[in-house]
Amino acid sequence: MEKCAPRSAERNVRLRWIVAVLALGMVAGAAASERVAAQEPGKEEYVKSHYTKQEYKIPMRDGKKLFTSVYVPKDTSEPHPIMMSRTPYGVAPYGESNFKTALGPSDEFEKAAYIFVYQDVRGRYISEGEFVEMHPHIDVHKSASDVDDSTDTYDTIEFLLKNVPNNNGKVGIWGISYPGFYTSASIIDSHPALKAASPQAPMTDLFFTDDGYHGGTFMLSSNFEFYTFFKPFPQPAAPTAPYVPFDLGTPDGYDFFLHIGSTRDLETKYQKDLSFLFHDQLSHTSYDDYWKARDLSRHMKNIKCAVMVVGGWFDAEDLSGPFKTFHAIDQSNPGIQNSLVVGPWVHGGWGRNDGDHLGDVEFGAKTSLFYRANIEFPFFEFYLKGKGTAALPKAYVFETGSNVWKKYDSWPPANAKAKTLYLHAGGKLSFDPPAASEGFDEYVSDPAHPVPFIDYIATDIPQRYMVDDQRFAARRTDVLVYETEPLDEDVTIAGPVSPKLRISSTGTDSDFVLKLIDVYPNDFRDPVQTEANKRVIGAPPIRMGGYEQLLRGEPMRAKFRNSWEKPEALTPGKVSEVNFSMPDVNHTFLKGHRIMVQIQSSWFPLADRNPQTFVEIPDAKPEDFKKATEQVFHRKDAASGIELMVLPK
Repeated sequence: MEKCAPRSAERNVRLRWIVAVLALGMVAGAAASERVAAQEPGKEEYVKSHYTKQEYKIPMRDGKKLFTSVYVPKDTSEPHPIMMSRTPYGVAPYGESNFKTALGPSDEFEKAAYIFVYQDVRGRYISEGEFVEMHPHIDVHKSASDVDDSTDTYDTIEFLLKNVPNNNGKVGIWGISYPGFYTSASIIDSHPALKAASPQAPMTDLFFTDDGYHGGTFMLSSNFEFYTFFKPFPQPAAPTAPYVPFDLGTPDGYDFFLHIGSTRDLETKYQKDLSFLFHDQLSHTSYDDYWKARDLSRHMKNIKCAVMVVGGWFDAEDLSGPFKTFHAIDQSNPGIQNSLVVGPWVHGGWGRNDGDHLGDVEFGAKTSLFYRANIEFPFFEFYLKGKGTAALPKAYVFETGSNVWKKYDSWPPANAKAKTLYLHAGGKLSFDPPAASEGFDEYVSDPAHPVPFIDYIATDIPQRYMVDDQRFAARRTDVLVYETEPLDEDVTIAGPVSPKLRISSTGTDSDFVLKLIDVYPNDFRDPVQTEANKRVIGAPPIRMGGYEQLLRGEPMRAKFRNSWEKPEALTPGKVSEVNFSMPDVNHTFLKGHRIMVQIQSSWFPLADRNPQTFVEIPDAKPEDFKKATEQVFHRKDAASGIELMVLPK
């Protein structure tokens, strides 16, 4: 495949990559912290020839035993540090004669001779105990029965130090997505031997812009598909057969989810394929005690090891987790090494892709290879082996648009200043506030015809949607479009994005989706020079002139405009403030480009449909779904805009 060809086959990593791994005979997920090695000749033989494998059932303080695979270097010329990963996705292949084809976060680690430890977390696969979704942390452990992932990690490290030969007494831990959550949980009240940790795309607070909910809207397609795979285990058991993906009965996910009825019907119609885990996600529609107990950022205390938090600007699943984790660690653990690394990556992309492009958008370098060789590997080498230097800045981030790596002493950068881009009549967008004489724009939102989040057919969430061309949406009558004039100089933003809308609706509830977009000049070079004329008989050429690249998009459910805990109905016709925050962005809008904002009231089936009546949405009846006229104001006494953190020139 040519470098610049569209990658429409890229898929939701948390489900589809799991399927690929299972097909290889390894039970893991895209959320899992290990990489998937290509089935190269001799790959498994290399691991076998350089490592011995041991399996343990490690006792925890409450008597439960956790299954653990340990790969020990055959080189005994010096002691080796331990690199650990804890996962709910399985540590296959099981059996001491069966070896993984790759060890550690990257090839650099495998060749550097670490002791690699993989553990099934409590209640998953062969480990005993009860699995609890994002097990709430216990701040005060009063007895041996008060166990969580912090105590399980502590007890595991104690066992490993005493029972695994030739270790140097130092432990590191890493993980992506769910294993990223376990990494974060493992460093709370951390064991003295735990010297370095890297929570990567860590699930942190599922209600706030991680996997579960965004702006109070339920992430429909990705959660349904994930929980058809991720089910409870009735008893400790190794996998017996490859996972067969749920069959929607159509290649068109938009059509499937549109015709299921209410989201509760996913349980009643497909109950055999779901579990209480999905029920919990679907049913807790406001920020209640279920979610509060699972917000790990509230507990990131007493951390004694060096930490490197990693995320991707275009992570469709756990985009907020890295930032929330990084800031929580900083707040409660002053003085420790705590760095943030963010690149132009999808969920876990830094661990397996080259990172030189996403969809049609190029980044000018193989950013993932750079990260693995020059950031991740040196971090663990220094803290676990004493090699090299601890050279990580506070924030090491890739600035898209300009496509350069930047180092900062804080995140967001201290010199970034808040500036508001205001909406204006005629679809204009500028840093000047609107005049008193301006009014509003309106559109009709119809739940029976929701705005799609992509303009091609898919059964799940293609990762490339995070940068996809938005021209298809701009042509709809239920999408408002505002854009600046071509920029006469570069504009760089670094930090959170904060929409501030003044709206009214004829409904008693509505969603407002805001998208921040980089519009390319019409003469922007195409990746492949192709004549777009009548002789095109194959795939349509990629035309980058006028490309409307999505940078950040988020929905906001209006019922939560004043409180996440106590939703409030809209009063039809009354002007209301809808203010919210979107995950951080670091991007340069280059000279000659335009900045665009699109506003709409559905983004389907990425997010569930709002009936536009004030009801409990999972249980909405067909008659609850109604059209609504939405108004967005842009006048002096009711200005709408988007606040950006702008870096000085």
